[in-house]
Order: sequence, then structure tokens, then C-alpha cells
Amino acid sequence: MTNPGDAQLATLLERDNVDKDVNAVIALIDGVLAAADGDTRTDWIDLICARPSEELKAALFALRDQRKGLFKTAKADFNPAERIAALRKYLAVKGVDGFIVPRADEHQGENVPARAERLAWLTGFTGSAGAAVVLADKAAVFVDGRYTIQVRQQVDRDLFEYRHLVDEPVVGWLHDNLKSGQKLAYDPWLHTVQQANHLRTACEGVGAELIAIDSNPIDALWRDQPAMPLGPVRPHPLEYAGKSSADKRAQIAGLLSRLSCDSAILSAPDSIAWLLNIRGADVPQTPLALGYAIINGDASVELFMDERKLARETAVWLRDEATVRAPGELADALKAMGNQSVRLDEATAGDWLRMQLAEAGATVRVGRDPVALPKACKNEVELEGSRKAHKRDGEKIIRYFKWLDETAIDGGIDEREAADKLLSLRAEDPLFRDSSFETIPGSGPNGALCHYRNTPESNRKLTPGEIFLIDSGGQYLDGTTDITRTTIVGEPTQEHRDRFTRVLKGHIALARAIFPVGTTGQQLDTLARMPLWEAGLDFDHGTGHGVGSYLGVHEGPQRISKAANTIALKPGMVLSNEPGFYKEGEYGIRIENLIAVCEIDAPIGADRKMLGFETLTFSPIERKLIDPELMTTDELQWLNDYHAQVYAMYADDLDDDHREWLQNATAPIKKKVA
Repeated sequence: MTNPGDAQLATLLERDNVDKDVNAVIALIDGVLAAADGDTRTDWIDLICARPSEELKAALFALRDQRKGLFKTAKADFNPAERIAALRKYLAVKGVDGFIVPRADEHQGENVPARAERLAWLTGFTGSAGAAVVLADKAAVFVDGRYTIQVRQQVDRDLFEYRHLVDEPVVGWLHDNLKSGQKLAYDPWLHTVQQANHLRTACEGVGAELIAIDSNPIDALWRDQPAMPLGPVRPHPLEYAGKSSADKRAQIAGLLSRLSCDSAILSAPDSIAWLLNIRGADVPQTPLALGYAIINGDASVELFMDERKLARETAVWLRDEATVRAPGELADALKAMGNQSVRLDEATAGDWLRMQLAEAGATVRVGRDPVALPKACKNEVELEGSRKAHKRDGEKIIRYFKWLDETAIDGGIDEREAADKLLSLRAEDPLFRDSSFETIPGSGPNGALCHYRNTPESNRKLTPGEIFLIDSGGQYLDGTTDITRTTIVGEPTQEHRDRFTRVLKGHIALARAIFPVGTTGQQLDTLARMPLWEAGLDFDHGTGHGVGSYLGVHEGPQRISKAANTIALKPGMVLSNEPGFYKEGEYGIRIENLIAVCEIDAPIGADRKMLGFETLTFSPIERKLIDPELMTTDELQWLNDYHAQVYAMYADDLDDDHREWLQNATAPIKKKVA
């Protein structure tokens, strides 16, 4: 027993016929705390007991709060100089000269569990992308353009050299700083096969050696490292999924046959979630259950996942879909695949998987995850769910902007309050589960940072005369939303109106696009940029990303971007349409709707099948920022038709005050009469 309360808890567990002792319950609660919103969520109780007494529930919540307090105390202890010194000592004992610390987990996820925040533990940097390299006499931290200010605020320049992740990459720094004969260690779980190959080439180029290390040094030094996350895993029912796991498994098995592969390792948790129709809670803002799966040519699946996080109904749900095995059994399973041809995902499979398969004698084929494309093409049930989720989400957006119009004009609202208000409105929806990403509430110059992150240091008031950009989204059981709207507190300048209207023209051009089957997003990207290009302007992010169905708000393999992409757009794919413009130090503009690729009736005389887009997002576009004189008749017609749809969709469900606000926000716009 660890404290006097354990005896009472043990008695309650026994009385309620719980098949876990106190230590097992503590371990499970620590895993819950390490998962998404683990310190506030309550849906983990049934992982311990299906029908707990009120007395047991109270004891479990009290234990959760006690463990949470211990965790917060541990997080407060941070001395980067001591930590980097300890790491160097550890590496010397292991006989290696350096170590790479990526901001990554074993699945290369955009959102990672608390346990995987190794870069933050070592350096203090809390951004979502980055890496560090530590050698015996020097170290560097690498971040992209989003975090050049943040890294200087969080990381000690006396300990780490600042480098740009893209312009001054890790491999270049290694080339300049590694010496012949040195050994650089890496954790093969945290680097993809391609990444490991790049690192190996860089080391060999200077006569150094890349060494795969058996256990991560940070894990050995991190005394209070959070547990592996144990967010509850729930079934994703057919009313939302639209297709059974059996049908999906048969589809993927057919793809493997065409790829001449005997099996595939699924290392992307969203692929597992889609294939088995389950959703989890291991990481923030994306309903993922971390684990691995092997799908074989006969459509059978082995799921390597901690059974402690499988709710009872989930275990029943999976009974005929997969064989559940402990995560520690993955290595033995890979060793048994020696005579097989095995597919590994180029984007998410850790080099450790390749090493194990190669050692077993398997033929390793690295390529795109076979689940990625089928998952991207939503079925009709998923599309209808997305339409319903967007309709409900749009009603919250209308209420939000009416509130903003009435409260922001006196300068009393700050970015944090603005973001929290929108979250509180979305949380009223019974199908809402989380934000789909951290809301971006960019006021004035903060809006000019296209991936701005609000912090106590950066938080500022919404000031009259300044543009306010808010990019946000929701995770609903029936769909994932992502919407950006730009407004102005007070009155805009002519420059504001010009830039906003050019962004709107690009948005409309993409929304109206008609294109032949086989067209890629890269081929359409120019449509959204042309009105800005005509004025010598542009934006530096992609025009559109894929979006999942109650899954990741950023989903491949499709995208709309200048960057090379060979994936043709297919019916059912959901993407964002989000051109923008950013004037450094002053303001940012972005207009984002989600759109779904759909089949259309080809024009008379057409000799091939054509596709277009269905708009899913319906919310007013700021009329004060539009200059109708810059728009064509067709563009104005699209905008007025869109606003008429918005009004018709919501007017009957709103009270008189909100209906009046919406009527004004969606009133038709006309050019001036000459």
C-alpha cells in the first residue's frame, strides 16, 4: 500500500467486484492522466468498473486528483543545463558521441502524447515541430519559421545554437560538426525509414557512423516521465462510419494483393481507427488510440494495443474484427514474418519496424499506407455526417460573430477570451468531443503569423481598426470541421478591402472549379493564387489539406498546394479551401471553407468525366471587407448565392435578434451603378 487511503480503496474495489488491485488502478489512472484531457475527463471510470457505486466513483476521482497533483509538481522542475549535462554523461557511458532528439512519437503524429514530449523536456521548446542534436561539446535546436521567436523565448542560447529546420536542416549541421570516427545515436522508433537513411548518408559523408540505440536516453533520464496514454477506446458505430470493418478489411486485402504484398504494418493510428471503426483519446484534439496493426492478405488483423484502454463494449466490438495482442508482442510477430513481402508506410513507420523485418528476412516494401486513399474517399454516410456537423457548427459560428460584433468594438476582448467563447459555444453540442486543433485567434499583427499560437505573452486585445482572424474547428462524432473567418473591429482601410477581396476571389475560383478526372490538387492551386499574383502578392502555405471523418483535421494523401503531389482528387475526398494574405507586423487574412470532391454533369460535348466541389461550410463572409468593384459579375453571383444559402439554412432556427443579425450579414452585395 502507498498511502492510508489504499486500504479503503481496496475494500471498495473488492465490494464492487473489480478485477484490479490498487496498484493496477493507480497505473491505469496515470495512463489516463497522460492521455488527452486526462485531468478533466470522466469517461474512463468504466475501464475499471462497469457499474461502480457512488462511493467507489468518488474514491477513484479523488485518487485521480491526487495523482494529478503529483504530476504537476514533477513538471515544475526544469533545469536545462543539468539535463543536457546528464544526457552527455549518459551518452559517454554508452560509447556514443551524440544523440538526435526529434519532436516526434513512434507514429510520427501531428499531436503527440505527453510522454513523447522529449524535445520539450530537454530544451524547454514546446512547439509542434522541431529537433535537437546534442554532441559532447555543442548542441543545436532546429525549428521552422513558425517558431523563430518562440524558440528564443524558451531555449537557452548558451546551451543550444538556433537553426532553421528547413533552411538549415539537421543533415547540414551534422555535416559541419560531426568528425570522422564519431558515432551518432538515434532512436529508430522516432525516425521513419527515409529519415534514418538521410541521417545515415550525412554521417557516412564525413566518416561518422549512425547507431540505432536500444533505449531512448531521454526516457532513462526523465524521472517523472508521463505514462503511456490510456485514453478510453470506443466503437465508432456504423451510423457514423458508414462501412463495416469487415468490408474495409476485405478492401485493403484486395489492395495488398494488387501490390504483391502478403501483409502491411499499420503504424498510423488514424488508419487503424478507420479500418476497425474505433476511436480513442490518447492525444489532444484527434480521437486516436495509439497502437500498431498487421493486416494480412486474408483480411485478418492483429491489433497491438494495451487492452486496459479498451472499454468493454470495444472488446466485444473487436471480437470478430481483430486479434488483440499486447504491444510487447509486436517484435515476435515481426520476427515471424520472415517469408513475407511486407508493406511499410513511408510517412509513419519507424525505422525500428524495418530493422526487425529485415533481420527476420522479410521483403520490406516502403510506400504509401494502403489505408490512406480509401480512408480519404468518404462514403455517403460520412459525407452526410460532415454536412450535419458543419450545419450545427455553422450555427455556433453565427452566434459567435454576433457576440463578437457587440462586445469587441470597445476593445475589451482579448484573443484568449475570443477563442474560449467559441469553444464554449461548440461544447453545447451533445456530439461535440473536442476542438480539431488549437484555435488560432490572431488580432492585428498576430494574424500575420499564419500558424500563430496564442500564449500569455502574445495575447493582445482586439483593437478597433484592426483585422481579426480566427481559425478553428470541432471534432464531432459525425464529422470534423475547420473554418477560418476574418473580420474587422470597426472600419477597414481600402488596403484591407483590396487584399481581402483578392483572397475571396481566389477562394471563389477554387470553389467553382470544374476539372477532369485525374486532376491533382497541385494543378488547381494556381486558381486560388491568381487574383493575388495579379497584384504582386502571394501566401506561403498550402491552399488546401485533406480532412478526416471524426479523425485528423490534417489528412493525406491529397492536398491543394504548390508542392508536388501526384494524388488525383477523387469523389468523397474532403479538403480545405483556404487562400490567404499576410502583411508582416500588421494583419492576416484567410477565408476557409471545407469542400468535398464530387461528380458533376459534364458540359454538353464533353469527352471525359468531370469533377467539382461541394461546399460543406456555411457561414457569413465579412461584407465590410469586400470591395465589389474588384469582383466580376459571376463572382458576386456566387457570393450572393452562398449567402442566400447560409440565411436559408439557419433563419428558421434562430431567435429574432440572431435572425436579424444574419440577415444583415448575408444581404446581397451589388456593384455601384456607373
